[in-house]
Amino acid sequence: MNIITGGVFYFIIALVIGAVAGYLGRKYIAKARMQSAEEEAEKILKDAERDAKAKQKEITLEAKEEAHKIREEANRESQKRRDELQRLENRLMHKEENLDRKSENLERKEQSIKDRDRNLTEAEEKITELRQQQKEKLETIASFSESEAKDYLLNKVESELDHEYAKLIKEKESQAREESEKRAREIISLAIQRSAADHVTESTVSVVNLPNDDMKGRIIGREGRNIRALESLTGIDLIIDDTPEAVVISGFDPIRREIARIALEKLIIDGRIHPARIEEMVEKAKKELDQHIKEIGEQATFDTGVHGLNAELIKLLGRLKFRTSYGQNVLQHSMEVSYLAGIMAAELGADVTLARRGGLLHDIGKAIDHDVEGTHVDIGVDTARKYGESEKVLHTIEAHHNDVEFKSVEAVLVAAGDAISAARPGARKETLESYIKRLEELEEIGESFSGVEKAYAIQAGREIRVIVEPDKINDLETSKMVRDITKKIEKNLDYPGQIKVVIIRETRVVDYAK
Repeated sequence: MNIITGGVFYFIIALVIGAVAGYLGRKYIAKARMQSAEEEAEKILKDAERDAKAKQKEITLEAKEEAHKIREEANRESQKRRDELQRLENRLMHKEENLDRKSENLERKEQSIKDRDRNLTEAEEKITELRQQQKEKLETIASFSESEAKDYLLNKVESELDHEYAKLIKEKESQAREESEKRAREIISLAIQRSAADHVTESTVSVVNLPNDDMKGRIIGREGRNIRALESLTGIDLIIDDTPEAVVISGFDPIRREIARIALEKLIIDGRIHPARIEEMVEKAKKELDQHIKEIGEQATFDTGVHGLNAELIKLLGRLKFRTSYGQNVLQHSMEVSYLAGIMAAELGADVTLARRGGLLHDIGKAIDHDVEGTHVDIGVDTARKYGESEKVLHTIEAHHNDVEFKSVEAVLVAAGDAISAARPGARKETLESYIKRLEELEEIGESFSGVEKAYAIQAGREIRVIVEPDKINDLETSKMVRDITKKIEKNLDYPGQIKVVIIRETRVVDYAK
């Protein structure tokens, strides 16, 4: 036990001695290394100090060189600015001298102007004095004061100007009238030639041919019940007379007359004629005519090139086939107006589509039944508006009888086409009484003006010749009178087409040699 304890003790002492020896050895090595590092650091510091001194000398030299360059550049710039200032100073001195010279010149001119103004003032005073003396002498010689002479000259000049103005107006009006009439004749004649159509005067009766005269009795029926049934269902009159193998259908409503004609022809073909069969055939005839009216309207729009119409408007167009105006078929008239207006619009560069559409629809109000109140123009405008037509088309309908002021060229062309179509010889018929009344009213309008000796309506009322008294009406006043007569005719008369107004003024001197 003591041996082990002594061994441990010696081992610990050995470890302590070894640790002390190791510590002393490491301390010695560290000291040696520290000394070496200090020597190395001292060497580095000395080298750095030496390099810094060399670098400092180099930087100092470069700074001195740079400062020298900057100084030289500043000297050059300073010299340049001194030169520029010297040059500007010289220019200013030169300008100052010029301004001094100009100022002296202006002073001399100002003095000269003052002298001239003074001379002009004196001259004006002398002129005013001389003018006053001349004025007094002229008034003494002419026996006129200044105001009287001025009034006399103004009146004379005004009279001469009025005469020249009236003369110029007459010449320009004559020239414009000749040119416009020539161009209008060309356009209208071209339109008429291109749309030439046959006219057949419509009547208020239709004739149905019979296979034999025995059929008349069957149409009349026992105690006339068949004919009464047909007349009551259609609203027309059947005339059965001595005309062989024919029955006349009479009525003012062309649609009812057409229904009666179709129904009667169907009954004749069927052979069974009695009130029940008559009622059945009348209903079939109505349906067949409605379809036929629609087809007629569609064909009219196709022929005139007017598309996009409402279906109800197309039906109304078809109904115009069975309407007449002074014996002229209204649908045929509307189509012709559409052609005429379209052709004239093409010649004038206007809207051809609008002119054709307005021409086709201008009399659409005549297709409405008679129980609707208002003129055919008002009814047509309301109907076209109801079915979606544009304001431009409505205006052509509204203005085609000159009821309102024209707002477009197309409206004028539709009105012109309407007048041309209605005025064509044979297109319409007029009663003798209304014809004579229109001629008398035309002559009365011509004779209602002062200075008129006599007025004559000629050319079937399409021209009026007014003879004036030459000692009461001069040539210039005739130009005004012809316009006044024209306006009064347009305001007071209803007439187809146009009326030519001619004023005749002549002086005759007659003597006899004995």
